[in-house]
Amino acid sequence: MKISDIRELSLEDLKGKLADEQANYRKLKMGHKVSQLESPITIRNSRKDIAKMMTVLNQKLAQQ
Repeated sequence: MKISDIRELSLEDLKGKLADEQANYRKLKMGHKVSQLESPITIRNSRKDIAKMMTVLNQKLAQQ
């Protein structure tokens, strides 16, 4: 997900997407421990998306 797309989201949408992505990340990590993933790069991309969303969320909260 691009940072420009994340910045366009409203605060509520951003919180929802962040929660979804965190749940997906936990599922990927568990799946990777149980059996090998098809593409372990998805774990890294998920972690980066979470970091981007948290950064934008903190910026939006600081502006209020």
